[in-house]
Amino acid sequence: MTLRITLVGSTGWVGRALVAAIGAAEDLSLVAAVSRSAAGRDAGEAAGGAPNGVTVSPTLEAALAVPSDVVIDYTKPHVVKGHALAALGAGRAVVIGTSGLGAEDFSEIEAEALAAGRGVLAAGNFSITATLLKRFALEAARYVPDVEIIDYASASKPDTPSGTARELAETLAGVRLKGTSKPVAELGGIPATRGAAVGAPRPVQVHSLRMPSFVLSCEAVFGAPDERLVIRHDAGSSAAPYVAGTLLAARKVVGFTGLTRGLDSLL
Repeated sequence: MTLRITLVGSTGWVGRALVAAIGAAEDLSLVAAVSRSAAGRDAGEAAGGAPNGVTVSPTLEAALAVPSDVVIDYTKPHVVKGHALAALGAGRAVVIGTSGLGAEDFSEIEAEALAAGRGVLAAGNFSITATLLKRFALEAARYVPDVEIIDYASASKPDTPSGTARELAETLAGVRLKGTSKPVAELGGIPATRGAAVGAPRPVQVHSLRMPSFVLSCEAVFGAPDERLVIRHDAGSSAAPYVAGTLLAARKVVGFTGLTRGLDSLL
Protein backbone atom coordinates (compact mmCIF):
# COMPACT_ATOMS: atom_id res chain seq x y z
CA MET A 1 0.00 0.00 0.00
CA THR A 2 1.29 3.44 -0.94
CA LEU A 3 0.64 6.13 1.66
CA ARG A 4 -0.54 9.41 0.19
CA ILE A 5 1.09 12.41 1.86
CA THR A 6 -0.01 16.03 2.13
CA LEU A 7 2.99 18.14 3.15
CA VAL A 8 2.36 21.52 4.78
CA GLY A 9 5.40 23.79 4.73
CA SER A 10 6.87 22.20 1.62
CA THR A 11 9.36 25.00 0.94
CA GLY A 12 10.65 25.26 4.50
CA TRP A 13 13.98 24.00 5.81
CA VAL A 14 12.74 20.48 6.58
CA GLY A 15 9.93 20.59 4.02
CA ARG A 16 12.30 20.85 1.07
CA ALA A 17 14.19 17.76 2.23
CA LEU A 18 10.92 15.88 2.75
CA VAL A 19 9.71 16.60 -0.79
CA ALA A 20 12.76 14.82 -2.18
CA ALA A 21 12.65 11.98 0.37
CA ILE A 22 8.96 11.25 -0.17
CA GLY A 23 9.54 11.23 -3.92
CA ALA A 24 12.34 8.68 -3.51
CA ALA A 25 10.35 6.35 -1.23
CA GLU A 26 8.63 3.38 -2.88
CA ASP A 27 5.84 3.22 -0.29
CA LEU A 28 5.06 6.95 -0.12
CA SER A 29 3.53 9.38 -2.59
CA LEU A 30 3.39 13.17 -2.33
CA VAL A 31 -0.09 14.08 -3.55
CA ALA A 32 -0.44 17.62 -2.18
CA ALA A 33 1.85 20.36 -0.87
CA VAL A 34 1.21 23.67 0.86
CA SER A 35 3.30 26.85 0.77
CA ARG A 36 1.88 30.34 0.47
CA SER A 37 5.10 31.68 -1.02
CA ALA A 38 5.19 29.02 -3.76
CA ALA A 39 1.48 28.61 -4.49
CA GLY A 40 0.81 27.57 -8.07
CA ARG A 41 4.32 26.26 -8.68
CA ASP A 42 5.43 22.66 -9.09
CA ALA A 43 6.28 21.32 -5.61
CA GLY A 44 9.47 19.58 -6.75
CA GLU A 45 10.84 22.69 -8.45
CA ALA A 46 9.81 24.94 -5.55
CA ALA A 47 11.77 22.67 -3.20
CA GLY A 48 14.87 22.97 -5.37
CA GLY A 49 14.56 19.63 -7.17
CA ALA A 50 13.10 18.09 -10.29
CA PRO A 51 9.43 18.60 -11.20
CA ASN A 52 7.11 16.06 -9.59
CA GLY A 53 3.74 17.02 -11.02
CA VAL A 54 2.28 18.27 -7.72
CA THR A 55 1.01 21.86 -7.77
CA VAL A 56 1.59 23.75 -4.51
CA SER A 57 -1.60 24.91 -2.79
CA PRO A 58 -1.77 28.24 -0.93
CA THR A 59 -3.63 26.79 2.09
CA LEU A 60 -4.18 23.47 3.80
CA GLU A 61 -7.90 23.78 3.16
CA ALA A 62 -7.22 23.83 -0.59
CA ALA A 63 -4.79 20.91 -0.33
CA LEU A 64 -7.30 18.78 1.59
CA ALA A 65 -9.45 18.68 -1.55
CA VAL A 66 -6.92 16.12 -2.80
CA PRO A 67 -7.45 12.70 -1.14
CA SER A 68 -4.57 11.68 1.15
CA ASP A 69 -3.81 9.51 4.17
CA VAL A 70 -1.38 11.59 6.24
CA VAL A 71 -0.81 15.31 6.70
CA ILE A 72 2.75 16.26 7.72
CA ASP A 73 3.09 19.75 9.19
CA TYR A 74 6.33 21.73 9.34
CA THR A 75 5.03 25.30 9.53
CA LYS A 76 4.75 27.89 12.33
CA PRO A 77 3.63 27.70 15.98
CA HIS A 78 0.64 30.02 15.52
CA VAL A 79 -0.98 27.93 12.75
CA VAL A 80 -0.05 24.32 13.49
CA LYS A 81 -2.91 23.56 15.90
CA GLY A 82 -5.47 24.82 13.41
CA HIS A 83 -3.86 22.71 10.70
CA ALA A 84 -3.95 19.59 12.88
CA LEU A 85 -7.61 20.07 13.78
CA ALA A 86 -8.56 20.72 10.14
CA ALA A 87 -6.68 17.64 8.95
CA LEU A 88 -8.33 15.44 11.57
CA GLY A 89 -11.72 16.87 10.66
CA ALA A 90 -11.04 15.83 7.07
CA GLY A 91 -10.23 12.27 8.14
CA ARG A 92 -6.43 12.43 7.89
CA ALA A 93 -3.80 11.15 10.30
CA VAL A 94 -1.32 13.85 11.28
CA VAL A 95 2.43 14.12 11.92
CA ILE A 96 3.43 17.36 13.70
CA GLY A 97 7.01 18.50 13.33
CA THR A 98 6.30 22.12 14.27
CA SER A 99 7.25 23.23 17.79
CA GLY A 100 5.51 25.73 20.05
CA LEU A 101 2.41 23.81 21.17
CA GLY A 102 1.56 23.59 24.87
CA ALA A 103 -0.23 21.05 27.02
CA GLU A 104 -3.67 22.63 26.42
CA ASP A 105 -3.10 22.59 22.66
CA PHE A 106 -2.20 18.91 22.74
CA SER A 107 -5.24 18.11 24.89
CA GLU A 108 -7.49 19.71 22.28
CA ILE A 109 -5.74 17.87 19.45
CA GLU A 110 -5.99 14.56 21.30
CA ALA A 111 -9.72 15.01 21.89
CA GLU A 112 -10.27 15.72 18.19
CA ALA A 113 -8.11 12.73 17.18
CA LEU A 114 -10.09 10.38 19.40
CA ALA A 115 -13.37 11.76 18.09
CA ALA A 116 -12.19 11.32 14.51
CA GLY A 117 -10.71 7.86 15.12
CA ARG A 118 -7.39 9.01 13.68
CA GLY A 119 -3.82 9.17 14.93
CA VAL A 120 -1.54 12.11 15.60
CA LEU A 121 2.18 11.80 16.27
CA ALA A 122 3.90 14.96 17.52
CA ALA A 123 7.58 15.24 18.35
CA GLY A 124 9.72 18.15 19.42
CA ASN A 125 12.50 16.64 17.34
CA PHE A 126 12.38 13.84 14.77
CA SER A 127 16.13 13.26 14.85
CA ILE A 128 17.12 9.78 16.06
CA THR A 129 20.03 11.12 18.13
CA ALA A 130 17.85 13.82 19.72
CA THR A 131 15.41 11.07 20.62
CA LEU A 132 18.25 9.19 22.30
CA LEU A 133 19.03 12.35 24.32
CA LYS A 134 15.50 12.11 25.73
CA ARG A 135 15.79 8.39 26.45
CA PHE A 136 19.14 8.71 28.25
CA ALA A 137 17.99 11.76 30.23
CA LEU A 138 14.90 9.92 31.40
CA GLU A 139 17.07 7.10 32.68
CA ALA A 140 19.37 9.53 34.53
CA ALA A 141 16.41 11.35 36.10
CA ARG A 142 15.42 8.20 37.95
CA TYR A 143 18.67 8.36 39.92
CA VAL A 144 19.74 12.03 40.02
CA PRO A 145 17.09 14.38 41.42
CA ASP A 146 18.49 17.75 40.27
CA VAL A 147 18.18 18.48 36.55
CA GLU A 148 17.84 21.60 34.43
CA ILE A 149 17.72 22.11 30.67
CA ILE A 150 19.60 24.59 28.50
CA ASP A 151 18.11 25.21 25.08
CA TYR A 152 20.15 26.87 22.30
CA ALA A 153 18.87 28.13 18.95
CA SER A 154 19.50 30.79 16.34
CA ALA A 155 18.66 34.44 16.99
CA SER A 156 15.71 34.21 14.60
CA LYS A 157 13.89 31.22 16.12
CA PRO A 158 10.38 32.50 16.92
CA ASP A 159 9.44 30.29 19.89
CA THR A 160 10.97 29.49 23.27
CA PRO A 161 11.79 26.98 24.42
CA SER A 162 12.42 24.74 21.42
CA GLY A 163 10.13 21.79 20.90
CA THR A 164 12.99 19.50 21.87
CA ALA A 165 13.55 21.25 25.22
CA ARG A 166 9.85 21.61 25.99
CA GLU A 167 9.06 17.96 25.30
CA LEU A 168 12.11 16.87 27.30
CA ALA A 169 11.19 19.04 30.28
CA GLU A 170 7.56 17.91 30.31
CA THR A 171 8.62 14.26 30.21
CA LEU A 172 11.32 14.63 32.86
CA ALA A 173 8.89 16.45 35.16
CA GLY A 174 6.75 13.34 35.26
CA VAL A 175 9.51 10.98 36.41
CA ARG A 176 12.18 13.00 38.22
CA LEU A 177 12.83 12.76 41.93
CA LYS A 178 12.36 15.73 44.26
CA GLY A 179 15.22 18.18 43.68
CA THR A 180 17.35 19.91 46.28
CA SER A 181 17.55 23.35 44.64
CA LYS A 182 15.95 26.23 46.55
CA PRO A 183 12.47 26.94 45.15
CA VAL A 184 12.31 29.95 42.83
CA ALA A 185 9.61 31.51 45.03
CA GLU A 186 12.12 31.70 47.87
CA LEU A 187 14.82 33.49 45.87
CA GLY A 188 15.74 37.15 46.06
CA GLY A 189 17.34 39.33 43.41
CA ILE A 190 15.82 38.67 39.98
CA PRO A 191 14.14 35.24 40.20
CA ALA A 192 13.31 35.24 36.47
CA THR A 193 16.98 34.56 35.74
CA ARG A 194 16.41 31.01 37.03
CA GLY A 195 14.52 30.25 33.81
CA ALA A 196 10.99 28.94 33.35
CA ALA A 197 9.46 26.02 35.22
CA VAL A 198 8.09 23.52 32.68
CA GLY A 199 6.04 20.39 33.30
CA ALA A 200 4.38 18.68 36.27
CA PRO A 201 4.28 17.43 38.97
CA ARG A 202 7.97 18.33 39.53
CA PRO A 203 8.74 21.11 37.02
CA VAL A 204 12.12 21.37 35.33
CA GLN A 205 13.82 24.76 34.94
CA VAL A 206 14.49 25.56 31.28
CA HIS A 207 16.88 28.28 30.07
CA SER A 208 16.70 29.39 26.42
CA LEU A 209 19.54 31.09 24.54
CA ARG A 210 18.82 32.69 21.17
CA MET A 211 22.06 33.76 19.50
CA PRO A 212 23.85 33.75 16.14
CA SER A 213 26.00 30.70 15.31
CA PHE A 214 23.60 28.20 16.91
CA VAL A 215 21.29 25.98 14.87
CA LEU A 216 19.61 23.84 17.54
CA SER A 217 21.19 22.38 20.66
CA CYS A 218 19.71 21.02 23.85
CA GLU A 219 21.38 19.79 27.00
CA ALA A 220 20.12 18.20 30.18
CA VAL A 221 22.37 19.06 33.11
CA PHE A 222 22.23 16.74 36.14
CA GLY A 223 23.90 17.72 39.41
CA ALA A 224 24.80 15.55 42.39
CA PRO A 225 27.23 16.17 45.29
CA ASP A 226 30.73 16.64 43.83
CA GLU A 227 29.77 15.49 40.31
CA ARG A 228 27.76 16.46 37.24
CA LEU A 229 26.36 14.73 34.18
CA VAL A 230 25.58 16.62 30.95
CA ILE A 231 23.69 14.93 28.10
CA ARG A 232 23.66 17.12 25.00
CA HIS A 233 22.45 17.03 21.42
CA ASP A 234 23.73 19.39 18.71
CA ALA A 235 22.07 19.75 15.33
CA GLY A 236 23.98 20.66 12.20
CA SER A 237 22.91 22.93 9.37
CA SER A 238 21.22 20.19 7.31
CA ALA A 239 17.62 19.04 7.71
CA ALA A 240 18.62 15.46 6.84
CA PRO A 241 18.57 14.15 10.46
CA TYR A 242 14.84 14.92 10.75
CA VAL A 243 13.73 13.25 7.53
CA ALA A 244 14.04 9.57 8.47
CA GLY A 245 12.19 10.06 11.76
CA THR A 246 9.40 12.04 10.09
CA LEU A 247 8.85 9.39 7.44
CA LEU A 248 8.88 6.66 10.08
CA ALA A 249 6.18 8.60 11.93
CA ALA A 250 4.10 8.95 8.75
CA ARG A 251 4.25 5.21 8.16
CA LYS A 252 3.24 4.37 11.73
CA VAL A 253 0.65 7.05 12.55
CA VAL A 254 -2.00 5.51 10.29
CA GLY A 255 -2.15 2.60 12.75
CA PHE A 256 -2.77 4.84 15.79
CA THR A 257 -5.84 6.39 17.35
CA GLY A 258 -5.39 9.48 19.50
CA LEU A 259 -2.25 11.47 20.26
CA THR A 260 1.26 10.06 20.66
CA ARG A 261 4.04 12.36 21.86
CA GLY A 262 7.67 11.74 20.94
CA LEU A 263 9.52 9.68 18.38
CA ASP A 264 10.87 7.44 21.19
CA SER A 265 7.53 5.63 21.23
CA LEU A 266 8.42 4.19 17.80
CA LEU A 267 11.99 3.10 18.55
